Amino acid sequence: MFKKLQERIFPFIIALSALSVSGSAAFYSVTGLSKLFAGASTEVFIMAGSLEISKLVIASLLYQYWDTINKGLRTYLTVACFVLILITSAGIYGFLSAAYQETAALAGSVDSQITLIETKRDNIKGQLAVYNEEKNSINTAVASLRDGLSNNVIQYTDTSGNVVTTTSGATRRALERQLDQAIERQTIINSKVDNLNQQLFEYETEIVEVQTSSEIGSELGPLKYLAGLTGLGMDKIINYLLLIIIFVFDPLAISLVVAANFAFAKLRPEVKVVEKIVEVERIVEVEKPLEVYGEKKNPPPPPPTGRIRGATGLQP
Repeated sequence: MFKKLQERIFPFIIALSALSVSGSAAFYSVTGLSKLFAGASTEVFIMAGSLEISKLVIASLLYQYWDTINKGLRTYLTVACFVLILITSAGIYGFLSAAYQETAALAGSVDSQITLIETKRDNIKGQLAVYNEEKNSINTAVASLRDGLSNNVIQYTDTSGNVVTTTSGATRRALERQLDQAIERQTIINSKVDNLNQQLFEYETEIVEVQTSSEIGSELGPLKYLAGLTGLGMDKIINYLLLIIIFVFDPLAISLVVAANFAFAKLRPEVKVVEKIVEVERIVEVEKPLEVYGEKKNPPPPPPTGRIRGATGLQP
């Protein structure tokens, strides 16, 4: 019983799949064609919708009446069905490509924002490099001045011949003045470096927020990965993907419609045709030659229809 139930349910599953695939293909195709001809979108929607319905009818008609339909009409319907598949595929391609263009435009806007932030970040990096270089120079100068202060020793020989070691007050004051200026500049440079590092951190955080807050990055993430993996551009990757979709979409819908017709045909009970052979007995009359009586060819006399009862009986 389960097998019989399965045999009866499966054709309906095929039909439901055919309707879902063909319906979605028709919707995308009609929407795409209406966008191509935006000036008469309603008229195009009605026309394309009727063509989509007629395509499914043609597929069923060709399957059920292939052997009985006129050859010329069958050829025309086959060509018409193929052309309608191409029209549907073109509409689906237009719909999906238009959707990608909108996504690509949003992605371009996000990329522009990120590029602007990266430009500001790079400027900060350049200033930071200059200040870091100056900071290193000041640190070296401060170290040298401190060494000079510690080594500020003057030796000379007095009149008695003794070596006298002393410090130069003028030199010390000059070194202290230079050291104070260097330390003051060092403090200013350190403050600027800290501010630049803080700005750099803020720009890096802003870039991450723009990338994560936008849904475009997650949508185009796999495509960007494929583009980087194959070395092809995003447009080529999308074009190949759309071609794969349209070459599978509508032909699959037509194939499922034909499969549904086949499955429902299998559900019909088989009608046994009993051929009765009627033997007709043919009676062939053979014409006998006429006998000659005298000079004329007369037919023989008819046989007697009565009976002869004897010598004394009556003879009719």
